[in-house]
Amino acid sequence: MRIGILGTGNMADALGTQWARAGHEVLVAGRSADRAAALAGRIAGGIGGRTACRAGTLREAAAFGDATLLAVPHAAVPEVLKEAGADEDGGGVLRGRVLIDCTNAIGPGFVLTTQGGPGAAARIAEATGAHVVKAFNHCADSVWRLTPPAFPDGPLTAPLAVPLCGDDERALETVRTLVRDMGCVPLAAGGLDRAVYLETATAFLIGLWVSGKDPRRMLPPFEAATA
Repeated sequence: MRIGILGTGNMADALGTQWARAGHEVLVAGRSADRAAALAGRIAGGIGGRTACRAGTLREAAAFGDATLLAVPHAAVPEVLKEAGADEDGGGVLRGRVLIDCTNAIGPGFVLTTQGGPGAAARIAEATGAHVVKAFNHCADSVWRLTPPAFPDGPLTAPLAVPLCGDDERALETVRTLVRDMGCVPLAAGGLDRAVYLETATAFLIGLWVSGKDPRRMLPPFEAATA
């Protein structure tokens, strides 16, 4: 699979490396060409150059291959999408394409900055016309760097589940493949209208984690919860 990545930060690094390691061709891009080139070099070096990884422009990454990952700070999303050509008259470059949104619109106090309106994923879908799938936003990059992301020392011994919210079945199947290629399990979480709940839950979880609390302690086993 060919995957374009908009962003050069930690999430772009973690997910891009995992997908390149799985044999996918990756093109990374950001607002800094130097940072994009450095990230492409790290990804290629981290996997021993076994698959193609290169840097390009935001427009090239947006139009590259089978899926595009949006992995930038949420405040930078409008500028990045504009530079990628997503809002051009007559239909932007992302229109009708598979776009994975791993952004979190979380401000001080672990409060969503999108409160009072559509969630982050819904706004991105409206701005681009892309088939947006919300995914990978509920964990930090350190989790996605694990091979695979599994935690045998905790109460959850099964592979990590990745909730997916989206409306287009082809896009969802593309992202399911990428989830499985990381050693994780895709978890159907509803349409894109449900993404705002995933975004809200993530803000809540981050608040607990940062304060030193383990959210798993509030969840009973599946059998008990559904008895």
